[in-house]
Amino acid sequence: MKYVQLLIQGDVMGVGYRSWMKREAETLHIVGWVKNRKDNMVEAVVQGEGEQVKRMIELCKKGPEVAWVEKVEVTEKPVDNNLESFTVVY
Repeated sequence: MKYVQLLIQGDVMGVGYRSWMKREAETLHIVGWVKNRKDNMVEAVVQGEGEQVKRMIELCKKGPEVAWVEKVEVTEKPVDNNLESFTVVY
């Protein structure tokens, strides 16, 4: 099991990034959350099997078709056993 925090920079707000990420995470059976930040970045935490988390990170580097991702910062964190689904935080 792997848990990472992602900070996604670029043109990623107002382009459906969060809802896109929720769909991709559910497809990969990943739990966690995603939210917009006041500094125009998207922040997310993802947890799942190592290969699925790795795939999610790669997908986040591209984002949905209308997004432009400049950078994705990845920070590994301790596993959170309380996560049960993937949610969009508003």
